[in-house]
Amino acid sequence: MPEILPYLVNALLYAALAFYSWRARWSTAAGAPQTTESFNVFEHYAVLAPLGLHTWLLARALFAPDGLHLGVGNAVSAILWLTVLIYWLGNFHYRLDGLQSLVLPLAAAAALLPGVFPSLRPLPNTDLLVFKIHLLIAMLAYSLFTIASLHVLLMALLERRLHDGNLPRALRALPPLLAMESLLFRIIWAGFILLTLTIATGVVFSEELLGRAAKLNHKTVFGVLSWIIFALLLGGRHLYGWRGRVAVRWTLTGFLMLVLAYVGSKFVLEVILGRA
Repeated sequence: MPEILPYLVNALLYAALAFYSWRARWSTAAGAPQTTESFNVFEHYAVLAPLGLHTWLLARALFAPDGLHLGVGNAVSAILWLTVLIYWLGNFHYRLDGLQSLVLPLAAAAALLPGVFPSLRPLPNTDLLVFKIHLLIAMLAYSLFTIASLHVLLMALLERRLHDGNLPRALRALPPLLAMESLLFRIIWAGFILLTLTIATGVVFSEELLGRAAKLNHKTVFGVLSWIIFALLLGGRHLYGWRGRVAVRWTLTGFLMLVLAYVGSKFVLEVILGRA
């Protein structure tokens, strides 16, 4: 079992920055003055400290001499690492600082997982190019839908607080709801395209390895269900203008199906049943 101390340090760095962000943005009274731009810049670049350590630890856990180790701990950690990276880069353009208080606690928990649930065996067939492409696209899709789910929760919270008339600093600094909604569906569209490519490359990988299009199991079923849910959401948005609570429900349901498709199945197999 790997040393857990560096993973614990990484998790504490994420958690400390999340707490700092929460105290500065969410626990302030509605009448407090806005944050300064320099304060935002500090918070933004401070993420590089835990993210850099996360990168090193994750690379060491994933790429072992005997192959690619992608157990449930490493998989969740990699998805949240990519989520933080995408959020950090995207924040240059969209300035959704309030999302940081939601992303970082998840990253703190995910950073600790490789030390708690180490991957004992490498994945088979990782030398195949189509598998590498499939894995990369799948990780990107998971990360984008993670961001979309957190983003839609932030929208729901903003809408609720607008009705209450009590907005903390983090919510008052956000763009208008319509702008956030437009960004949400851009993220979902990007994730949906990547999810489509994930399923397509998975079919190609299955044909190359097993000689058939796809193996019917819970992973396939939940993956296709997630694809259908997001397809219906995007269709409903285009045809009927779906928004608000409808978008919240469909986004979170689709993300849940996606979690059950891969992370849920690996957790049951590796942690509960003790199988690789």
